[in-house]
Amino acid sequence: MTITASMVKELRERTGAGMMECKKALVETGGDMEAAIELMRKTGAAKADKKASRTAAEGVIAVARSEDGRTLAMVEVNCETDFVAKDENFRAFAERVAQTVLRSAPADVATLLALPLSDGGRTVEEARLDLVNKIGENVQVRRFERIEAQGDHLGVYLHGTRIGVVVDLEGGDETLARDLAMHIAASRPMCVSEEEVPEEVLEKEKEILTAQAQDSGKPPEIVEKMVQGRLKKFLSEVTLLGQPFVKDPDKSVGKLLKEAGARVRRFLRFEVGEGIEKKQENFADEVMAQVKGG
Repeated sequence: MTITASMVKELRERTGAGMMECKKALVETGGDMEAAIELMRKTGAAKADKKASRTAAEGVIAVARSEDGRTLAMVEVNCETDFVAKDENFRAFAERVAQTVLRSAPADVATLLALPLSDGGRTVEEARLDLVNKIGENVQVRRFERIEAQGDHLGVYLHGTRIGVVVDLEGGDETLARDLAMHIAASRPMCVSEEEVPEEVLEKEKEILTAQAQDSGKPPEIVEKMVQGRLKKFLSEVTLLGQPFVKDPDKSVGKLLKEAGARVRRFLRFEVGEGIEKKQENFADEVMAQVKGG
């Protein structure tokens, strides 16, 4: 029997489950709607999908690296509680998802979920639903990046499983690449250089600084100088090259790289739960304390 889009839609509305699970159930039951609903209840697919509405702001960052070290995949997989984030099954799933990204280079999360997991057999989505049913929490593959080195070194730093950083470094050495990754984990730069700061961010900051300076009652020409000075300080704070190096605050990262004859082509920083509406600890401060003492 042909499974139509309208049948899948009806099953989704009746069970609250995902499209892929609905289609699979209809195929297995020959298009019998009631039998498909019963099957989904037995397998727990509907139950798992109901948990999808619950906030998943905890989780882990997992990394997989190619044998030659030139390609790397980093993923964020979320759950609801820190307790589950420490679960071996949850962490193993995240690691296999990272390996899947490394192997298959999917275009987006939807494509990734439909791929066979790195251990073979089930798709990533099927393994995710199995895990939801096993641990009783919402589990989501939130995002991923796959990076192929353009420079000489891919520096990687993981702060536990909460923060992950990758640095693509031209020149220098592996130690410098890792030190820069640790710095980025602690200091959260927005981008590498001033030229990369988005124009809308710059304009918004200038607008705020201008309003603050005008409140001082100073003449317009003084206000302009105040704004430019504060804008320069802002750019040094949000760009990697402008920031003081965490292991030697008397030296900027830009100066450090110049001395080493190196250049950061790009970097990637993931922090678990960033941007999700939930109170979180300041893990960046924790990293900063660690690297300064290292």
